[in-house]
Amino acid sequence: MKWKRMAAAVLAASILTGSALAADALPAKNGQTAKTAPIVLETQGSFAIGGTTVSHDGTYSDKHFLEPQGQKAFGDHAYVFYQIPVQAKKYPIVFQHGGAQSKRTWETTPDGREGFQNIFLRKGYSVYLLDQPRIGEAGLATVPDNGANPYASNPMYADKALYMLSRVGTFKGDQPVPFQNAAVPKDAASYDQFQRTWTPYEGQLDDDVSADALAKLFDKIGPAILVTHSMGGTVGWRTPFRTDNVKAIVAFEPGGSPFLFPEGEVPAVEVPVYAPVAAQAKAVPLADFMKLTKIPIILYYGDNIADKPTSEVGPDKWRSEFDMAKKFVAAVNRHGGHATIVHLPDIGIKGNTHFLMADLNNQQIADLMANWLHEQGLDK
Repeated sequence: MKWKRMAAAVLAASILTGSALAADALPAKNGQTAKTAPIVLETQGSFAIGGTTVSHDGTYSDKHFLEPQGQKAFGDHAYVFYQIPVQAKKYPIVFQHGGAQSKRTWETTPDGREGFQNIFLRKGYSVYLLDQPRIGEAGLATVPDNGANPYASNPMYADKALYMLSRVGTFKGDQPVPFQNAAVPKDAASYDQFQRTWTPYEGQLDDDVSADALAKLFDKIGPAILVTHSMGGTVGWRTPFRTDNVKAIVAFEPGGSPFLFPEGEVPAVEVPVYAPVAAQAKAVPLADFMKLTKIPIILYYGDNIADKPTSEVGPDKWRSEFDMAKKFVAAVNRHGGHATIVHLPDIGIKGNTHFLMADLNNQQIADLMANWLHEQGLDK
């Protein structure tokens, strides 16, 4: 009976320390459970990184306990949750979310399948998921919202706008209509979960504040791989300006925020029919831009991106973004860099939305990324 007591003790320690996550307890489609092996962790945890403080004028007094005089506000940091598997690969993966999102982007998909967090843990990578400053679990800001960001308020009336901008589909009245080939679950429960991923900002959106915090994360953990999504793309482009620890950038549909170009080389924007959602470009000093040429970069884009002007706002907006992405890649390579852009339908992978990491074929997308990391020698 001694071995049974030992086994029970090991299991109890595993549960108490969080050293194993039983994947077979996760929900899956149609109420079934996913029968997969446990993920065994060496450790996991969380912390805040970066940030600032500001002091309010006056003198603190217990008689005015809840008033700001003489008190400090802490904010502008990122929140990081990390998991390190047993026998982890050399380079961790840092996941930067997009606009009006949070680290949830990389967690369980809306229909209950494993997201990139678990997929890459299974591939042996340590994962660092962050909420960028002033959003999600990093929702403390030292600067109030200025009203310029439509996604900085509650209630957030944007279900149709965000669904269509994500190229999941369109609407017929109040009913969502996914694109015919969209690689998304089409049941009502998954749609409800998708709409509940949106996250309002708690202060002004500042890409440099976000890049400052992200760079401090890389300085803390050392050399690592950066994965970005959507509006997080520009945060990713700026991070190597601040740290030498970014080994590679994988950008899933960067857009909605500025692509960066050397001063004097900012290209013209392909303006969509609804001009306010046009791609953006910003000039930076050549010395900064050249840092992007020292690391491998790959950009992935999905399906239903228009190839000519159309009245469908989502596909047309991403026509503008995809055009600017190609110009960005050309600029990096023109200056001696190693950037690649992949349009998934061109390699036979069809139906992906703006949320490639959560689509029904997210395992295939993750494998594409993993194969690229292998080609770059970053999977040791």
